[in-house]
Amino acid sequence: MKISLNPQAKDAATRDALVAEGGFGKYYTDHMVVCEWNEKDGWSEPELKPYGPISLDPATAVFHYGQEIFEGMKAYRQPDGGIGLFRPEANARRFAKSANRLALPEMPEELFIETVETLVKQDAGWVPNKVGESLYIRPFMFATEVGLGVRPSNKALYMLIATPAGAYFDPSKAVSVWISTEYVRAAQGGTGEAKCGGNYAASLVAQKAAAKEGCDQVVWIDAKERKWIEEMGGMNLYFVKGSGTDATVVTPKLTGTLLPGITRDSILSVAKDLGYKTDEVMLSIDDWRDGVASGEITEIFACGTAAVVSPVGTAKSAMGTWVTGDGQPGKITMQIRNHLLGIQHGSIPYSHSWMRKVI
Repeated sequence: MKISLNPQAKDAATRDALVAEGGFGKYYTDHMVVCEWNEKDGWSEPELKPYGPISLDPATAVFHYGQEIFEGMKAYRQPDGGIGLFRPEANARRFAKSANRLALPEMPEELFIETVETLVKQDAGWVPNKVGESLYIRPFMFATEVGLGVRPSNKALYMLIATPAGAYFDPSKAVSVWISTEYVRAAQGGTGEAKCGGNYAASLVAQKAAAKEGCDQVVWIDAKERKWIEEMGGMNLYFVKGSGTDATVVTPKLTGTLLPGITRDSILSVAKDLGYKTDEVMLSIDDWRDGVASGEITEIFACGTAAVVSPVGTAKSAMGTWVTGDGQPGKITMQIRNHLLGIQHGSIPYSHSWMRKVI
């Protein structure tokens, strides 16, 4: 890999002060990685270079037809002061799958991981030290052919940036959600399984509707029958049925319209390791409402790379409003959250080899 260091990199004191501010996506590390692809020659040698703006022609394909994908992943400080990546191979595989769906080139797994490790090693000082905080890493790729013809681009640009990240939501408070029955996120055969910007752009009008209803996030239902719970704005959903050691932790089944979340997949394993039964099910709005009313559903939480685990309290929809339990974060929710963070920060040994040591 080509290396071009940033002569204006932040000094340690300035960098540490920015990292200490927390937040999400407020500040970016000193470097980024770029790697070009074209149909004739394939992938070029990637380059680590100073973080900064890029220049694109107004007729660049991505501006007009949205041929773009991205990933979200994290690096965590470890007990020995080192740094570990959480399941980067899974991100690499999903990135390739998204690329295939959007007619973009698939980046080899080893090349993808090389770019991530190189950036993290170079900008290691930006990785926070506190448990629950991390370096959020954003790989993305977009079509760069210049022209207005509607066709798969013969050129693409892969980029990688990173930002220190505090808590996305306050884990001590449960978020409220609006179940959208007016809009849908994805349909069978669409791009629901791909991590592409268009899915998120189309979700924003529903997010505005959720905010108008006084809710923090939107929950999506299926496009066909308009009754099955799918996922939250940028996260997967989990429901806890029962309590104590007899509890079952369930999540909506992957149907081809949900994003196959890496945190979602991890929690299925973590919940089993903690002794809970797990299941992937079809769960309707009525099941949610009635389950809460009867006490069968005792806790709800959302999960994703950015938020890790976020408790859900109040749900609102056109059919009414209901509150799970006492509306506060549940015991099992927080147990799963803390256990997953322990694995990510290296304080809890784990047999699945999810952590990849970088430093």
